[in-house]
Amino acid sequence: MARITRTFLPNGCYHIIVRGNQKKEVYKEKEDYKKYLDILRRAKKKYEILLYAYCLMPTHPHLLIESRIGRAISSFMHWINRGYTAYFNAKYEKVGHLWQGRFISKPILKGRYLINCANYIEENPVRAKLVGDIADYEWSSYRERCLMTEKSILDEIKIEVIDSAY
Repeated sequence: MARITRTFLPNGCYHIIVRGNQKKEVYKEKEDYKKYLDILRRAKKKYEILLYAYCLMPTHPHLLIESRIGRAISSFMHWINRGYTAYFNAKYEKVGHLWQGRFISKPILKGRYLINCANYIEENPVRAKLVGDIADYEWSSYRERCLMTEKSILDEIKIEVIDSAY
């Protein structure tokens, strides 16, 4: 049975998740997290993707992105997944799939829900009991987005305010 072609809207926002194969860790050491972020940074530039939030959990990443060109999202994720898999397999002398199937993409409405989704993504380590305080987790965008640490990889979330007064 053929896969259904995904439809991504231009200027659409999406919560992206891709799980490690068999729920195994895809980041084993600090250098692995750094490498993924480096690949993500280069992919953002290559595919003109806006990144609003991220959280790298030990078994999977969460990304909150926007693409001006909808169809660029699949290429963006393919490039990241392929690049990181090549790195991981070479480093750990593995072969085969690192990721479990295709990435999951959930459309996100702009506005307040976009902020709520960013918060949800960044709170994952607390819900998973990896840390007690969200600011203690090194591999999410929380520090950059909310504590205004040095700008590194994120794009600014711009909320369009609609005047409801007639």
